[in-house]
Amino acid sequence: MKSIPIRHITATQKEPNLLGNFTIRKLQDLLEGKDMVHELHRHDFYFILALKKGFGNHEIDFIGYDITDYSVFIVRPGQVHKLELKSDSIGYMIQFNAEFYHPVENEPNIMLQKASTKNFYQLNEANFSRLNILAESIFNEYKNRPEEYQEVIKSNLRILFIELMRLRNKTNNPTENKDLYVQERLEEFLQLLELNIASEKQVSQYADMLHLSNYQLNSITKQTLGKTASELINEQIILESKRYLLATSNQVNQIAFHLGYEDVSYFSRFFKKHTGYSPEAFRQKLK
Repeated sequence: MKSIPIRHITATQKEPNLLGNFTIRKLQDLLEGKDMVHELHRHDFYFILALKKGFGNHEIDFIGYDITDYSVFIVRPGQVHKLELKSDSIGYMIQFNAEFYHPVENEPNIMLQKASTKNFYQLNEANFSRLNILAESIFNEYKNRPEEYQEVIKSNLRILFIELMRLRNKTNNPTENKDLYVQERLEEFLQLLELNIASEKQVSQYADMLHLSNYQLNSITKQTLGKTASELINEQIILESKRYLLATSNQVNQIAFHLGYEDVSYFSRFFKKHTGYSPEAFRQKLK
């Protein structure tokens, strides 16, 4: 069983003596006049692109986005993506492990979770300018390494996430801005799905991990996303299936076993029910 290629933050940097858990690069320096092409892979770190000027394509978990000026992308650990970025793009690439961004207080982590639930932000020039000032400050702190520079970087990151969260909320209906507790529990559930979907597929199992009843968990998912917990579990199974079908050459039976299905025929029927394609047909259609 082959795994989806995973990139680690230490493997993405060439310079010696860099922080092992945080990097920021100017795209102009990174591209060096050449297009950037990354085939389908996943990271074990957060990956942020802040583009003042950009052109190309970015696919994150099989959703395609056109890269444009004044755009921001956030890819969470575990998500699969592929990227084609043109050589004249201008902006910053920021990468950091979850371990880097773990303040003593929990609230900043919540800001990161909320901002990263949305992979793509299209901004106007004024909104992007505010974020770009933060990115420039982070870059200068990282390059010059003054006293307590790591704390300043984390503080600027937190402000950046707050700005993105505000922009996300502006695009939502007021009724979609849910109670903080409910939102936190939803995000805990989604993280558990990402980590445990191969072995845990029952609503009751996730409810137990969250110390909730099945009714409480379903109430949270319906209130925030308008879906049952079971529907979200099924969506995660399909997403993980798609990741392995398109990012590896594994046989369908290997993927089924990896995802906890001993009956390959059942897995294939389940996949077709939710996508309209058999696993083989889906792979051939999109590869």
